[in-house]
Amino acid sequence: MILNLETANTIAEKLLQIKAIKLNVDQPFTWASGLKSPIYCDNRITLSFPELRTYIRQQLAKAVQEHFGGIDVIAGVATAGIPQGVLVAEALGLPFVYVRPEKKAHGLANQIEGRLNSGQSVVVVEDLVSTGKSSLAAVDALREAGATVKGMVAIFTYGLKIADDNFARKNCSLITLSDYNHLIELAVSSNYVREDSKFALMEWRKSPQNWSAKFENK
Repeated sequence: MILNLETANTIAEKLLQIKAIKLNVDQPFTWASGLKSPIYCDNRITLSFPELRTYIRQQLAKAVQEHFGGIDVIAGVATAGIPQGVLVAEALGLPFVYVRPEKKAHGLANQIEGRLNSGQSVVVVEDLVSTGKSSLAAVDALREAGATVKGMVAIFTYGLKIADDNFARKNCSLITLSDYNHLIELAVSSNYVREDSKFALMEWRKSPQNWSAKFENK
């Protein structure tokens, strides 16, 4: 769920303005998985805009306080969730740790970097949620270390059904500042994309695999 409507619209507008999110139904982007997509999101760009960076920090911290409260540690998901997580931890005056995709193959073989004690309550910070697979892998690692994961906050989500199912299966609440639906509505109303592109954009969200296959077969 989103934090609130005002924040969802503000974040969507800013992400489009700074080109952290790009939309193109005619010349789609290719994700690392090979899927064709009409949207590309890189929220790391927000770190280069101090005013927006501050706003995101404030809203993520607000999401943590309003929905989870009374926590011990903020955890960031490597790599893009690390700077956002540090900012949130600093705003809330809380310890910070981050979670690697997997354990290191050398040294202490840590997957969680920083001080985390068994029994501590944690909120995870992400920049972007797509399928939720990598984000929830961090949740698993934290739980295996004995932490109580209260939930996750993120800047943006594509709102894919597979992500909803994955978060429900892991019993992990997700609060985001904005999402795909609010972004598309704003993009159309502000003439960032054509009105006739809206159908294709919404069809992609229903089934990214089918949308990609149709494009590749053109």
